Amino acid sequence: MLYKREKYLEKIRPFYNDDDIIKFITGVRRCGKSSLMESIRDELISNGVNEENIVYLDLDKRGYRKIKTADMLEELIDSKVKSSSLTYLFIDEIQNVKDFEEVINGYRTDGGFSIFITGSNSYLLSGELVTKLTGRYLEFELFTLSFDEYTEMKKFYGKKLDNNIKAELDNYIREGGFPRAVLIDEQRAKHTYVSGVIDEIFEKDIKRRVKIKDVQAFDCVKKFVIKNFGATMSINSLTEALGKSGMNITRATVGKYIGALVDAKILYECRRFDMKSKRSLSGGKKYYLADLGFYFAMNADNRINYGPVLENIIYIYARSKDYTVSVGRIGNLECDFILRSKDHNYSYVQVAYTILASRDTEDREYRSLEMIRDNYDKYVATTDTLLQKRNGIKHINIVDFIIRQGEF
Repeated sequence: MLYKREKYLEKIRPFYNDDDIIKFITGVRRCGKSSLMESIRDELISNGVNEENIVYLDLDKRGYRKIKTADMLEELIDSKVKSSSLTYLFIDEIQNVKDFEEVINGYRTDGGFSIFITGSNSYLLSGELVTKLTGRYLEFELFTLSFDEYTEMKKFYGKKLDNNIKAELDNYIREGGFPRAVLIDEQRAKHTYVSGVIDEIFEKDIKRRVKIKDVQAFDCVKKFVIKNFGATMSINSLTEALGKSGMNITRATVGKYIGALVDAKILYECRRFDMKSKRSLSGGKKYYLADLGFYFAMNADNRINYGPVLENIIYIYARSKDYTVSVGRIGNLECDFILRSKDHNYSYVQVAYTILASRDTEDREYRSLEMIRDNYDKYVATTDTLLQKRNGIKHINIVDFIIRQGEF
């Protein structure tokens, strides 16, 4: 049985029967794209769609691995179609086929096909796809499990949950949110699995698309950024830091490698935003991980630095709820996150492990929010169970907020 990720199904569900829009499901490898597509297929069948009206092709499976050209793909699809009424066409790992866009767009143009596709992120988000299919597709981005999904999935598959919710949060932080890793019991084996995901991404999503002349240099950039996630970085500062560590690498090469990691969705780039000028700032950015498991799989130190870790959890959760996320600057102060919803409402979030340690700690976390003069919602997000109110700013417990799927 598949664990259903309802927060994503409800986004796609309104388009199940639309034959004029191609539905692309993107996300880092092994985040559950194929399982989500299988859930859609199963839901269609449970809603009364005849199985003859469903064509499901996994191009990584034995028997389909030789399908490499547009003509071969078209011939395969035609051989599977058994109905003249609306056919639901699912294709997994579409990037295996050269010039697939022309074939898929042909079925969309003809009508009578509701098309769902997953594939390699670095290709699906490339300029070629945008050029050939502009305005004809919707992208649904899938993330690894958020904390609420992690606990629900463990219950679904009968895995033991810690009675102490903070201890369970620590388990989630160290293990990460890859769905397959949840089913693995031993901690070391989980990290081995996540390390394998990183290697797979490099071989299939990066190496085939980007010319990596110096693999050692690429690994150094990757490890440095993953180790320092959540810190403000610029290409210049990163190049200098690598130089001090003995790695002689050019700024252009560092920029190319960072871009490859972002395209493959190992990293997410979070830009800085000046609230007074209402514009993006050049220079330093923050990079967050697609999954915290990347950090702990690549570092022997198992200690948790809650500052960047909790920021990463909030960042991925907000993105999974379709917020646009940036880092805010108010004068000389920084607000951890500015969130913009799809209906263009803003909210502001400051993240900390606790504000109860001292009055100075509390003042530091509230100060930047208190300088914001508009009437949008403002939050201080911590792991504290004793919550307070101050100047209209909402103090929320991160765990409770995510488990009840709160909206900012």
